[in-house]
Amino acid sequence: MPKNKKRNTPHRGGSGGGGSGAAAATAATAGGQHRNVQPFSDEDASIETMSHCSGYSDPSSFAEDGPEVLEEEGTQEDLEYKLKGFIDLTLDKSAKTRQAALEGIKNVLASKMLYEFILERRMTLTDSIERCLKKGKGDEQRAAAALASVLCIQLGPGIESEEVLKTLGPILKKIICDGTASIQARQTCATCFAVCCFIATDDITELYSTLQCLENIFTKSYLKEKDTNVVCSTPTTALHISSLLVWTLLLTICPINEVKKKLEVHFHKLPSLLSSDDVNMRIAAGESLALLFELARGIESDFFYEDMESLTQMLRALATDGNKHRAKVDKRKQRSVFRDILRAVEERDFPTETVKFGPERMYIDCWVKKHTYDTFKEVLGSGMQYHLQSNEFLRNVFELGPPVMLDAATLKTMKISRFERHLYNSAAFKARTKARSKCRDKRADVGEFF
Repeated sequence: MPKNKKRNTPHRGGSGGGGSGAAAATAATAGGQHRNVQPFSDEDASIETMSHCSGYSDPSSFAEDGPEVLEEEGTQEDLEYKLKGFIDLTLDKSAKTRQAALEGIKNVLASKMLYEFILERRMTLTDSIERCLKKGKGDEQRAAAALASVLCIQLGPGIESEEVLKTLGPILKKIICDGTASIQARQTCATCFAVCCFIATDDITELYSTLQCLENIFTKSYLKEKDTNVVCSTPTTALHISSLLVWTLLLTICPINEVKKKLEVHFHKLPSLLSSDDVNMRIAAGESLALLFELARGIESDFFYEDMESLTQMLRALATDGNKHRAKVDKRKQRSVFRDILRAVEERDFPTETVKFGPERMYIDCWVKKHTYDTFKEVLGSGMQYHLQSNEFLRNVFELGPPVMLDAATLKTMKISRFERHLYNSAAFKARTKARSKCRDKRADVGEFF
């Protein structure tokens, strides 16, 4: 029996491996050896049909272990077979089925380059995303926006991604500004809008319009004159954080004159967000400030900031924060980030980070590069390393040159099987446990001595 037929055979009770979602898609679209499954509504969905859909309703079912798992599970034809089924299921009457199909497509595209396949079906995919954004609610809109981001990353800059942005941009903007929409959906739409604009737009007015849209969101968190010294978090704080981070990303591709205007407006207001009671807002504001300083000093090497003394005091306080009312995890995370931010502002220094992918490595040596990497990693998840190896657009963004071509034998020697990875993790865990036990024994001995 062919490999894909064997994998797509439904299991008893509806539970099974990662291929059960593809089985549902296949049954609903291609027929094969199974009976055809008619599209179902939320009201009359049968237990049997829903059990078939459960395999791909998990957003991580296709990408949790990275692209190597996809290669182990099947060939290019198998993936395309799955994708065709998912694309058809985006038209289903059930919102849960449409959402699961959108997430299935997104997870495959995040972990595998399928440019030719996507190029042929980009209009169909764009129409499906548009329909789900317009008619869907909450999670479905979030899944559709996430897929739109990955679609543009696959297509790269060019007329195809411009058409995607032209079609979806106004809808994304409407959802972002809609106070009645789900916060999570608005967050994902804000990230999607900025990422698609970063990739696709050649129209400077469209770039400025996107910046203004995002600016109108996060500036609502700024301290007003009548406010106290603390920015209190609200249900929309998460949306403000996402909008600030992607606004900062778009600022890195703006002309110098526009950057100067934005610096004049925001340099003296952004520090107010450092007093927020939300740790993620404090970190987002700090990282944005570090990046703004980097841009300002790139324009003028002798750039002077008037309130440098008060700003460094705030940053130093956050880098050594010991407030008992804050969670230990939050304090640890905050102190680590703000030590780097303080060094960037005071000493113009950046701690170089190394990212390894396959036989290559990339050095992140500035805040602009770090922020760009973090944004695309948020969108692609575990597929980021694969895209750094294979995606020409991302390789151009990070100045990595053309993709390195490796033969099958070399690729095989570089891979670690699941079993080997499990053994390695188990050995590492045992070693850590043994070291901690020894450390505890030493502390006990010292306590008895005194």
